[in-house]
Amino acid sequence: MMRMERVHGQGKCAGNKVGTKEQKMKNFSEMGLSAPIQKAVAELGFTAPTPIQSEVIPIINDSRKDLIALAQTGTGKTAAFGLPLIQQVNLEEKSVQAMILSPTRELCMQIAGDLQDFSRHVKGFNVVPVYGGAAIDGQIRQLRRGAQIVVGTPGRMRDLIGRGVLRIDQIRWLVLDEADEMLQMGFREELDAILSTTPADKQTLLFSATMPAEIRRMSGQYMHEPVEISVGTMNAGADDVEHDYYVSHAKHRYQVLKRIADMHPDIYGIVFCRTRRETKEVADKLMNDGYNADALHGDLSQAQRDYVMNRFRKRQLQMLVATDVAARGLDVNDLTHVINYNMPDELEAYIHRSGRTGRAGKKGISISILHTKETGKVRQLEKITKKKFNHARIPGGEEICKKQLFNMVQNMEGVEVADSQIDQFLPEIYQQLEGLSKEDIIKKFVSVEFNRFLAYYKNSADLNVRPASSGREMRSDVPSGAGRKEKRSNRSDLRDDGSARKERAGNSEFVRFYINLGSKNNITPPRLIGLMLDTTNNRELNVGKIDIMKGFSFFEVEARFADLIMQSFSRNIKHEGSKVKVELSNGDGQGERSAAKPEYQGKRARKDASVAGKHSAYTPGKQKKKHRKGVKSRY
Repeated sequence: MMRMERVHGQGKCAGNKVGTKEQKMKNFSEMGLSAPIQKAVAELGFTAPTPIQSEVIPIINDSRKDLIALAQTGTGKTAAFGLPLIQQVNLEEKSVQAMILSPTRELCMQIAGDLQDFSRHVKGFNVVPVYGGAAIDGQIRQLRRGAQIVVGTPGRMRDLIGRGVLRIDQIRWLVLDEADEMLQMGFREELDAILSTTPADKQTLLFSATMPAEIRRMSGQYMHEPVEISVGTMNAGADDVEHDYYVSHAKHRYQVLKRIADMHPDIYGIVFCRTRRETKEVADKLMNDGYNADALHGDLSQAQRDYVMNRFRKRQLQMLVATDVAARGLDVNDLTHVINYNMPDELEAYIHRSGRTGRAGKKGISISILHTKETGKVRQLEKITKKKFNHARIPGGEEICKKQLFNMVQNMEGVEVADSQIDQFLPEIYQQLEGLSKEDIIKKFVSVEFNRFLAYYKNSADLNVRPASSGREMRSDVPSGAGRKEKRSNRSDLRDDGSARKERAGNSEFVRFYINLGSKNNITPPRLIGLMLDTTNNRELNVGKIDIMKGFSFFEVEARFADLIMQSFSRNIKHEGSKVKVELSNGDGQGERSAAKPEYQGKRARKDASVAGKHSAYTPGKQKKKHRKGVKSRY
């Protein structure tokens, strides 16, 4: 029977001295780390260890006890196990001494990158990441050159072990990072196969945000009398996260999402959906409505996934719409919001979602959009997370307009004026405006951008639903006929003319190309981007506007990549069995095929004859450094 010794929060290991000290450690210099490691940590800007680091580092440094550490994502787990492992490995040996398993490719690469940063002054140390979705030959060559630590995903690790390339029969440490995620993703068979071949005297370190029964069973089977550390309350939510929920009818879910985004102009967050299809639909709607968003789901190739995630990390996107599986491994520290467009099937997954915001001492907000029959989940979540959930009111049109108005004024106040360039135009401008008072000028300049927003939210419906004490259907606060007005106001004729999609990276020029693939070839903007990235093998490719037609498409790339596109596609490239043909578009960009009719999209889309319509236009090009903070391109 497995016996556990528990350490909760900052407390001591009850009746057991396995490395915890009587007083909380104040800085890394007190933790017995070598001078080269301390120097690297200081250069990275870390001064005081986090609670999980204070508890875990001494245990790994001073004992051979197995360990179960319960802590949220973003609490510093990588340094907690990484720093002492770098110190403990024998640098004279090039054989694998520690193996770290992680659920996703992205997390694997992140852990390996962190270990390289921590060991920058440790001569002779080497770490190799191994994961699927990349050529295995290069990973085999790295392993044969030697490494003290290997970080990998369960599937690729098992493959390399089966090939006899990765020898783990002599490892001294085994780390299972985000163990609950690995089990939830279906890696139980791979984990059993790997763990069964490891030496019995190794030190096993298991890190998890939650403690489901499956983790208990695994620890009982593969661990020996582990010490259990719980930083905070088991399965609890992060302390720096505010939990809000909005209640409306299911049919208004997307409208609620838009109002949340409009109420927070500087939002930088992840919108979680339940299915791939829903993820695509929500992301497409947001992009068509002018929001700075994109999708991350399982249908994307690895190249497309890398492209989207890189844009999000660089804050070229404000909202990333994703499924739980697709978002695993995406580690971003400055998220302001996590939005649950739909609640997860397993409510414990809410902890992982909400834990992506409120990191590094910053506050974050986790928002859930609930329909009238889901409010019972709030009580369950409060029990699981040990947090209070606030029932917030969905903001109305007047409230949103006020927020956007003052945000726009604030942005205008902070605009840097290029005096040398604008001075020459000022005399004529002054003459043009001399008949207007200061107050009139302010009103008119504000109204230039604000009138569209006012028109959109004019007579907007109240989307809130009053919670009822009984189990009966809750009654809406929406007045009679208001829903129809809201629906009409959402139509594309109140949207912007698409100027937000015309932004380009700096002053770079773009070249327009024709490709003989269209919607009938199952081509979508993300798939076309993936085809370009895979064919050119260049992740720096800067893509401009994309127009998807039925039988062909047009796309733009930055001029410096034009030759690369032509050379790459001159080879025998095929897409789903069809030979791909790419040509420079003629003259104004319409080319010799400009007379071809674009795919039918209705009266509103046909009014712009030069492209395939709003719903087929896509501009993933690099955004300007300062993103939209007002309402300029939304409606």
